[in-house]
Formats: sequence, structure tokens, C-alpha cells
Amino acid sequence: MLRRKLASLVLTASAIAVIGLTGTADAAVGDADLAYRWAPVHYQDSASSKYTADYLAPVDYDGDWNTRNNWDNLDANVSRLVGTVYYSVVETDTHWFITYGFFHPRDWKTLGPHENDMEGLLLTVRKDGSQYGALQAMVTLSHDNFYSYTPPGSPFTGGRENIDGTLIMQNWDGQPHPTGFQEAKGHGYKAWNGGGFPGGDGIVYYPSRGDGEVPSGGDDRSVAYRLVDIFGAGGLWDRRFDPQPYASWGTFAGDNGRANAAHAPWAWDDMDDGSDLQPGVLATDPAYLISQYFANRGTYSLTYTRNTYRQ
Repeated sequence: MLRRKLASLVLTASAIAVIGLTGTADAAVGDADLAYRWAPVHYQDSASSKYTADYLAPVDYDGDWNTRNNWDNLDANVSRLVGTVYYSVVETDTHWFITYGFFHPRDWKTLGPHENDMEGLLLTVRKDGSQYGALQAMVTLSHDNFYSYTPPGSPFTGGRENIDGTLIMQNWDGQPHPTGFQEAKGHGYKAWNGGGFPGGDGIVYYPSRGDGEVPSGGDDRSVAYRLVDIFGAGGLWDRRFDPQPYASWGTFAGDNGRANAAHAPWAWDDMDDGSDLQPGVLATDPAYLISQYFANRGTYSLTYTRNTYRQ
């Protein structure tokens, strides 16, 4: 009898812990499952002259965390360019905020090429009582600018920033996922517009619960990518003070082209969205950024129940 009462108390406490300001209890869900559920279908343009430089890759694809050799090691390590997407999850009482980062060993655009490149997006997901919540907004990074999008049915309207478009959702593994498009060479990231790849060749990456894959070439329309937690042991955040991958706070070390020109999510920045939105806020304080970028948010908390970036 006592064991049954204790179990009941534990269940009751767990239910209380996940009750958000919506007044409903969200089923417990781990970060990996949440990140997979909303992981974008990724349309990666590729340039025929050097398409392997447009493959997604882990930061340590060449077997070490020295990012100053990533440009030079690319050609000899194509078989290690396994589709990889980095993610982090932080949350308030009302929302989950999921950041995704796409890494390339080279940014090889004609003007201002540089070693290493990471661009990506932030998803805002309301805790609506269902297991995975409801997607309400996406903000992407394309070089030094953020772009704002909403999925069909979102109540969000433009705030300080205009909404740049409506997300195209695509079914994958039985669920609708947001879609995004990353340009060749420079790798700026925006929402996918439903069109084809410039030049006709490109790679379509799909999220996987397991391993990622290496594309078969520059025109492969079905490649798996793996999801790697930024906060995982020995990973990007754990190494944030390590001079091997980083030249300074959130800045990858690189010495080909423009030096030290690529950034981790906690240093991503829009150059003209206001002095209160400092570099990194998209990942480190997404609740505030979204509160400024969008209006008509309904019940919305700015208080984090969990945010590793701020610990």
C-alpha cells in the first residue's frame, strides 16, 4: 500500500512539473526525441566545381578538434563527411527553443572565403499539452542576418522584424517537418521556397535517429543526417574554452581566407536588429529574441526552466 501511494505521489509530482502556463500537462519528452521530431528536411545546394565542400560534416570530421586544419584536410577525408547537424534545447514554462547548426569545413564563396562555417536556425515550439508541442516560428541565420518565418496556422505576427515567409512543411517519418535551404559555397540558410536547386544539382538531407551518411555525389536526393547534442559530453559546448576549436568566445579558429570568421550558435548575430540583441542571443536567450521579433504570441514566458547556455 505504501509503495502504491509513493508511486502515486511521484506521478503527481511529475505531472505538476510539466504543467505549463497553458494549463495542460505536456508528456515528458527527451531533448533527442524533441530535436528529431522537429528536425528540418535540409535542402543543400551544391556547386559542381567542388561539391564535397558543400557536404554537411562534424566539426571534428578529420579526427581532431584542431579547426585550423579543416580546410586543408577536406580533400583527403571525403569519406568522413558524415551528415551531421548540431542541436540544443532550452525551455521556459510555455515553450521549447531548439537551435540547429550546420557545419562545413570550408566557406568557399568568391568574396571572403574562410575556413569553417556554421549557420542554422532556431525553432520555437509551444508546449500545448501534446508530446512534442506545436511549431510556431523559425528564425534562420544567413551570414550576418536573421530571417523570420512561421508555419501555416501559427498565430505569430510580425514584431520588430517582418515575417519573411511561410514555412513549407514536409512529411518525414509520419510527421510534418519544417524545410530549409542552404546555398552552395557560402552556406547562407533560409526557409526552402519549394523550388529546385540552382544549376539542377543538390543534396537533400533527412534527419535520422541513428547514423548519418556521406552523399554519393553532388546530386543525391536522399541522405541521412545524425543529430548531435551541443551540450553533450566532450562536445561543442564542453569545449567552449578550448583553443583547439575556438580562437575566442564562440568563434572557430581558422587560418585560410579570412581568419577566425565562423561562429558557433552562441555567437551568431544579426548585425542590425538592435543593440539589446547581442551576439549569441538566438541560442542563449531565444525567448527574448522571439518576444522582439514576433507579436501576437499569446501566453508567453521569458523565464527559463532550463538553459545550459546561461548556467
